[in-house]
Amino acid sequence: MEEPEPRWEGKATAELKTTAPDQVWPLLEDFCGIHKWFPDLDTSYQVEGEKGKPGLTRYCANNPGESGVKWAKEKLLTMDPIQRCFSYEVLDNNIGFNSYVATIKVLPMDGGGCRIEWSFASGPIEGWRSDDLGSFVDSCLQFMAKKMEAAIKNEDGSSCG
Repeated sequence: MEEPEPRWEGKATAELKTTAPDQVWPLLEDFCGIHKWFPDLDTSYQVEGEKGKPGLTRYCANNPGESGVKWAKEKLLTMDPIQRCFSYEVLDNNIGFNSYVATIKVLPMDGGGCRIEWSFASGPIEGWRSDDLGSFVDSCLQFMAKKMEAAIKNEDGSSCG
């Protein structure tokens, strides 16, 4: 079949009203530290490549539950610390993601604070609808934003390295 698969696309946003972009960016820029923020993710580590550079590959997984370990191997495609954005793709996984690519941006908001935007494009995921993927991304982003904002408040504005 030469016909390309339909693409699912979407974008989620989260507002951190009391947190500056330069406080949030270092937490997201740490590509292999995603397990600190992403819900139900227990480990994430570097597999190959150079920290902060395109080509860096990470392995992410949860602890085995009733359905076993869910894992993904993901590759950093772009990293722009000036614009505070990066993109990555899922290379391999046992979750059903197919041709998944995402871009995450940290943007300033008028009046202070920041907004995180997570846009994605994916091939269809077996057993899901396009809306299910959008809801999943939004739920994960809202969880991450709350956890980051709380961590920054607890550390009086310093970020982890």
